[in-house]
Amino acid sequence: MRDWQRALCLVLLGPVLWVQGKYVRKITPKLPEPDGPREGVTGRGPLLSLLIAGDSAAAGVGVSSQDRALCGQLVQQLSQRFTVTWQLKALTGLDSPGLESMLEAVGPQPIDVVVLSIGVNDVTNLMSPGAWVHWQTRLAQGILLRHSPKLLIHSAVPPMHGFTALPQPLRWFMGKWANEMNRMLEQSLQGEIRKFFRWPVHSAVSDGLASDGFHPGPLGYTAWATGLSEMISEVNFERRGG
Repeated sequence: MRDWQRALCLVLLGPVLWVQGKYVRKITPKLPEPDGPREGVTGRGPLLSLLIAGDSAAAGVGVSSQDRALCGQLVQQLSQRFTVTWQLKALTGLDSPGLESMLEAVGPQPIDVVVLSIGVNDVTNLMSPGAWVHWQTRLAQGILLRHSPKLLIHSAVPPMHGFTALPQPLRWFMGKWANEMNRMLEQSLQGEIRKFFRWPVHSAVSDGLASDGFHPGPLGYTAWATGLSEMISEVNFERRGG
């Protein structure tokens, strides 16, 4: 969906989308962030430092504990091959500008792998795809400067066209917006460090959702963590000097 198409949809469907958005915010249950540690060291093998940062999906909303969320499952899988030093910086409701502020508070330190999960709140705030890609570039520049990662993974905006919490046509509209963000970001990435990770949807999107129809559930987090683990394991992490 191009800029003029989004503008036309907003003109024609704006009142309906606004009413539906207010309704969804009112009736959708507010699930908490799960309990559990947000940093640690585990595993065996070569050392690997990991930072996961982002919004409520990164924080694990939709499951009862961090060990069932993205971070816990990803660390568990990576720890079978690496000694993983990991940290999670995530907050419900975070958008790209908010994530930049959060990451600026993380002190300069070498980190091998950074995984970003951000975008749903940018979609709901109607940030244009072009502006969103610009923000991902800003985030990457700061991360590269402070942490010099060997791999920076931009996890795609989730498949919002399958979010059962959203009624039609709001679901269709948000899905189109998110797809354009992903398309533009994937096309913009070059080089060996910044990678785009598209959500692995092998069946109905709803199968991987939590009870709120908006966040990942256990199956969604498992598929996400497995895909990321495979991408990370393809990289040769030679230890930094010192």
